[in-house]
Amino acid sequence: MVEFEPRLFDDIDPAERPSLGAALVPIAGMIVFLSVGLIAFDLDPQFPLFWGIAFTGLFARYHLGLSWAELYDGIASSLLMGMKVILIMFTVYALIASWIQAGTIPSLMYFGLELFTPTVFLPVAAILSAIISFAVGSSWTTAGTLGVALIGIGSGLGISEPMTAGAILSGAYTGDKQSPLSDTTNLAAAVTDTDLYEHINAMRAGTLVAFTIAVLLYAGLGLRAAGAIPVDRVASIQAAIESTYVVSPLVFLPIVVTFGLALRGIPALPTLGTGVFAGVATSMLVQGTGFGAAWSAAQSGTAPETGMELVNGLLESGGLTGGAWIVTIAIAALALGGLLERAGVLAVLSHHLGRLCHNVASLTGVTAVSAVSMNILAAEQYVSIVVPGMTLGNLYNEQGLESQNLSRAIEASGTTTSALIPWSSGGLFMAGTLGVPTLEYAPYYFFGFLSPLVLLFMGVTGWQIVYADRTDSEDTGVQSSGAGSVTAGED
Repeated sequence: MVEFEPRLFDDIDPAERPSLGAALVPIAGMIVFLSVGLIAFDLDPQFPLFWGIAFTGLFARYHLGLSWAELYDGIASSLLMGMKVILIMFTVYALIASWIQAGTIPSLMYFGLELFTPTVFLPVAAILSAIISFAVGSSWTTAGTLGVALIGIGSGLGISEPMTAGAILSGAYTGDKQSPLSDTTNLAAAVTDTDLYEHINAMRAGTLVAFTIAVLLYAGLGLRAAGAIPVDRVASIQAAIESTYVVSPLVFLPIVVTFGLALRGIPALPTLGTGVFAGVATSMLVQGTGFGAAWSAAQSGTAPETGMELVNGLLESGGLTGGAWIVTIAIAALALGGLLERAGVLAVLSHHLGRLCHNVASLTGVTAVSAVSMNILAAEQYVSIVVPGMTLGNLYNEQGLESQNLSRAIEASGTTTSALIPWSSGGLFMAGTLGVPTLEYAPYYFFGFLSPLVLLFMGVTGWQIVYADRTDSEDTGVQSSGAGSVTAGED
């Protein structure tokens, strides 16, 4: 379990608490540095984030009066919170490479090309991703296993990779939100003191509406893709795969092992780590790869020569070491978020957002804005759940609302939008795992936009809003809250 106790507004000594104007200074600096570095000079995000760390640290030290030790502690706490995420990133990159070398992902592509058509691929991909994510309780595990194969299948069918990635993410986050095994679902229930299943029930209607609309949109995109696949393209791709890999039911052993452990409730990190061992073993036993070569592929990645450029590109991977570029961004973003949290910037911003709440509609909107802001500023979806969940709870009480309204709001707007922020852990992981830049798949990640919009609709209309004086609402079918448990980890 990750222990994260943010500094809340009332917990900070008024003499040490930054004003709203002061809190906005490092935010403005971060925006300027990222804009100048990424847009003006076409730099990668690492050093613009490093500039932001230096500026925020100096501002907090010499203007806000924090000691160097306090600043180091802020960075260390944030990195500790994100350490599990970092380890999972490295493990997933090793898993993908080992499964490619084992023939698992190539075989999934081989058989998937026979089963799918361009017309139905996108909506079915979204639905399959939702089912798997619900079963294993992790959008990240779903994207790193099934998602990688679906990207290859979609490319073979002539579907653009950003469209496929968007469908995968819509399904993965839908299933994750509704799964009692999900870490973020448990975390949202715990920080708002909501019973886990009441939290899930409260999310169900809005999630179903948003996902149904997303699937219909993917169906529309699929109709446009019908007939786009070139003649004999599928046969050429399958022939290229067969020329390089043994295509056999035995290569699906890593999938059986990995999903089997996940379904038994084994945490993501040991589950994915076992998947790497299973991939290496399958590579040796089925593909005839040597022991050293199999582990080298997991470490350094794969670069197959199948005779077809499209297939080579789809099955090329960076392995464990290839994840270093993504992880350095995650570390820098987490460090910056830790400084902002320790300096009291996040607490002050969340407090002043809370002062804008005058009714249910404004409270729902402020919760959504707060969660998305925490994703942008702290680059970690745990913060987008914990900070609004702990800061805004008293405002929901003042409005006479049950706690599941708050738990639903922070999940609908925090968890789901993490993958839309290029430097957040969610955006970095999904872009690196699926091989599609965040800004390219974002327009097709319909659920990421629809989930917060449906939440805002609920706040404005009162649909599914549960008041504390109701124990059994006809409109919602959910009951008064109890206590939840926290298990924080990857989404």
